[in-house]
Amino acid sequence: MKRRLLGLLLGLVTTAAIGTAPTAAATPESGLWAGSWATAVQQPSSGLGPNWSEAGFTDHSVRQVVRVTSGGVSARVRLSNEFGDKALRLTGATVARAGEGAAVKPGSVRELRFRGARSAEIPAGGELRSDPLPLLVAPLEELAVTLYFREPTGPVTSHVNAIATSYRASGDHRADTSAAAFTETSTSWYLLSGVEVLAPGKSAVVAFGDSITEGALSTVDADNRYPDELAERFGGKRPVLNAGIGGNRVLTDSKCLGEKATARFERDVVEQPGVRSVIILEGINDIGMSAFPPDDCLGPTPWVSADELIAGHRALIKQAKAAGIRVIGGTLTPFKGSFYFSDEREVVRDEVNQWIRTSGEYDAVVDFDRALADPADPDAMLAAYDSGDRLHPNDAGYHAMAAAVEVKHL
Repeated sequence: MKRRLLGLLLGLVTTAAIGTAPTAAATPESGLWAGSWATAVQQPSSGLGPNWSEAGFTDHSVRQVVRVTSGGVSARVRLSNEFGDKALRLTGATVARAGEGAAVKPGSVRELRFRGARSAEIPAGGELRSDPLPLLVAPLEELAVTLYFREPTGPVTSHVNAIATSYRASGDHRADTSAAAFTETSTSWYLLSGVEVLAPGKSAVVAFGDSITEGALSTVDADNRYPDELAERFGGKRPVLNAGIGGNRVLTDSKCLGEKATARFERDVVEQPGVRSVIILEGINDIGMSAFPPDDCLGPTPWVSADELIAGHRALIKQAKAAGIRVIGGTLTPFKGSFYFSDEREVVRDEVNQWIRTSGEYDAVVDFDRALADPADPDAMLAAYDSGDRLHPNDAGYHAMAAAVEVKHL
């Protein structure tokens, strides 16, 4: 009976997606679809390291491997042209079960359609969802999405620090199972902003924040970011979406570090399908960059007080609660010994953390600070959890962060 019901639901959303019989089941808000993988998008930039976003693609196939956090009986992908000033032509795309590197498993390649067509335009400043694809997706499975662009794209929306390898080939290789043609690599994601699964009743958790949520300095291609570790704790039963951006700030926009958190929260959290709760860990960059020399990449670097940062957190809480999303506050992690640290900045971090812990304005609190702190020096990160820069955790530290989350609060 359950299989028959899911088959009926899949038929309804597939019909609606190709425009022949629209139904409420085709919308992300309907409760049938849940985000299973996502990333927060950024404008094209090479300020934090070389990538392909500014040059874009011409007669290129781009293969991107992502690990979904929950399963379903159908899948669709979401492509973003959020920072494009013109429509972008996608010649075609496929999804397959990932193999080693850029290879995919033989017999698993499936062509994606967009309102029934192989090719599509991603609108300027907008996004595009593929039609539902009948594909049984397993929890914590790796999928490879391959996009082919015959015509020049110009600069493309991206996520700069993916901590995962993407692959590029000249020519149309979207159906290749071999990795042979994919001779170029990058550690950024391009245009791909989400994978959604048909999974009625599943509710997603969004991890929203900066590089510590993004997973900076964790092992590339190992899926050891704290949101990945949290998804493993759920065993694939709850989707966990990573909306971290390296260097991101609560109160200040940046060309290289993304829109400020208060501006991007609606797109990266509220508009994700099936979200029930969000964990917010953001503010260490506002503190750490206070009074830094500004430049074109960073943008303004004003001194940020605890009161200003708390007001920014209150704005995020307000947006979440207005959307009916449960909001969990993460305390700001230790940074003594890092290039950000000063005694004055530490006072600000302590004041913000005290407010997060005691104000009652968050629905619940995850004390990431105490989970990572050195008991002998609580302002510093425990050496066993330190990636080496005294600011970002290593793989063990990200595991400890995930372990500190009380799942009952989600």
